[in-house]
Amino acid sequence: MKITPLRQELIPQVIALMELGEPYIRARTYSDYWGYATLFASTCPVALAGDDVAGAVMAFRSQEDPRDVYVQDVMTHPDHRQQGVSKALIAAVRDQAISWGCSRLYLTSEPDNTAAQATWQALGFVNVPGDRDVDGVSVTSDFKGPGKDRAVYQLDLP
Repeated sequence: MKITPLRQELIPQVIALMELGEPYIRARTYSDYWGYATLFASTCPVALAGDDVAGAVMAFRSQEDPRDVYVQDVMTHPDHRQQGVSKALIAAVRDQAISWGCSRLYLTSEPDNTAAQATWQALGFVNVPGDRDVDGVSVTSDFKGPGKDRAVYQLDLP
């Protein structure tokens, strides 16, 4: 497995990969991924198994608080799960964030996405206290807009 920044020629494979993440992940448009590859490639790594995309992360350094890197999407192809793909991709984003002097990575999960929550915790992310509890998970109401409640997870960086 090779970790590499998102490149334009990988966009069709990344879109196909993200489509496998429904209903929790929604593929963006080609134009969106072009922007990620052009403007944010250092925090949008992909994992390659040969010529095939085995996983991808879309993450962005905050312009409002440059100490933060927000991880938008993490997706591993079903054929490559339980092989350390997500761990390697998050490590690449973490290493880039540390090189910039950032203090945390954070991400969100829908309250019922227990598989994602288990992954975040296994990777060292901590569930941030929200305003209510859903099945033992702290959730922030309306975090991503009205009716878009999310469990927020963060990983503090050295």
